[in-house]
Amino acid sequence: VLTLAAIIVMRDDTSVVNDAVWVRGTIVVASALLTFAFAARTARGSRGAYRRLRIASGVMVVAIACIIALPGPFPLWMKIEQGVCGLALLGVVLLVNGPRLRALFAAE
Repeated sequence: VLTLAAIIVMRDDTSVVNDAVWVRGTIVVASALLTFAFAARTARGSRGAYRRLRIASGVMVVAIACIIALPGPFPLWMKIEQGVCGLALLGVVLLVNGPRLRALFAAE
């Protein structure tokens, strides 16, 4: 949400905020809300939410890695921001794919 706020503040500088930045910023907020919802339902014991959390967090880490690694329309500040988000999300990936949670949500 802070990134989207920064995008709004810097919207008049097209070298810093282009269409790709607007789209990615919006997608990040939407995916963060979904991830939060999946995590909240997982915390209440939902196997389906746990599975969605595992899949979504893994896919998002890969998407962030592509944004950072590949040349494209994203300015350096956005790639740095995505890197910070990716590191936090990597913690989620490691946690939800770790042995403790996998055992907790193992199919019976």
